Amino acid sequence: MNDDSRVRPPFFPLFIATGFGAGYSPVAPGTAGALAAVLLWAVAALFVPFAVLQATLAAVVVLFTALGVWSGTVMERYWGEDPSKVVVDEMVGVWIPLLAVPENYGLFYALAAFVLFRFFDIVKPLGVRRMERFKGGWGIMADDILAGVYSAILLVAARLIW
Repeated sequence: MNDDSRVRPPFFPLFIATGFGAGYSPVAPGTAGALAAVLLWAVAALFVPFAVLQATLAAVVVLFTALGVWSGTVMERYWGEDPSKVVVDEMVGVWIPLLAVPENYGLFYALAAFVLFRFFDIVKPLGVRRMERFKGGWGIMADDILAGVYSAILLVAARLIW
């Protein structure tokens, strides 16, 4: 952590790491970041054909995973290990189950993706907590990626059952 509190982090990694500012929420910044990500997806769904939306989302997950690892590592130098203002990990984590949303049930499944992701992110079962052992940005991102994968698996299973 930087000892000089007057030194400001660089803008771009700060902007990415805080989920475009959602991480500054005074209450539950992780939930705010995940909610912001779902809202971005929902607004895009109003204007973009579904197949294009989901293909773009897959690319965004890959891009923001890389940006999250990088920006998380940068921000740890200023704010310490896994700072709560860093929410890009929650954004990527909730975007993963949104990839499993079927076209005709978007809002219901988007809500389910959000709830399932937050459950796995908070409870951290089945190895999710272990992912936090990685250093730097990987430690910030890995647990939320796994929570997102578990959420996506449950959404796909629900689709197959119903």
